[in-house]
Amino acid sequence: MAKEKSEKRDKKEKKEKRSESDGVKKSKKDKKSKLNGENIVAAIEEVTKVKAKAASEEPAEATEIVIKESSGELVLKPVGALVPFANPLADEKVAKKVLKSVKKAAKNKTLKRGVKEVVKALRKSPAGTSVTSAPGIVILAADISPMDVISHIPVLCEDHNVPYIFVTSRAELGAAGNTKRPTSVVMVSESRSGNKKGEKIEGEEEFADVYKELVKVVEKESRTVRV
Repeated sequence: MAKEKSEKRDKKEKKEKRSESDGVKKSKKDKKSKLNGENIVAAIEEVTKVKAKAASEEPAEATEIVIKESSGELVLKPVGALVPFANPLADEKVAKKVLKSVKKAAKNKTLKRGVKEVVKALRKSPAGTSVTSAPGIVILAADISPMDVISHIPVLCEDHNVPYIFVTSRAELGAAGNTKRPTSVVMVSESRSGNKKGEKIEGEEEFADVYKELVKVVEKESRTVRV
């Protein structure tokens, strides 16, 4: 019994010595980070070149620099890719005005949210009506995927002569519409549906001015659309 224990101990010692001499034994703490000073500089230079090239080509999507956890590489990641038919697309200044009007419409209860409600309102309105007699103004989010969700709405708007405009963020559109969820499309109407004639609503006159201003903004942006 003692002899067997002695033989096992000798074998164990031989294995340990061989692993140390062959350099097989490794420490977990000795692992080096892949993200060192040299490859950070190289990656930044590469990203700068890619960004410069992308800027010259006028891409339809924004990008940000992120670090891959697996490899430690710096890469460009697309953020909020926009649909190719987002035209007219509101810039930052115009988008603020549009979203402010959406917020007031939600407060005044003259806002329709979502594809189903907006499409229903568009189909109810007679085709070829003037802009002033349109059922409302349609605001669409340009960062929708898949794009088929809203691709038919601009066509419907044009058929019924309803002004429309795109904003870059569905999250911002949802927040302006007083909902926690991102929203793909909303319609701002001048008055609440189902109101009786002559019925006065608090804040209606004030919102009428907001609506007129929104119509002017959207019509102005629509004139700059390239066909």
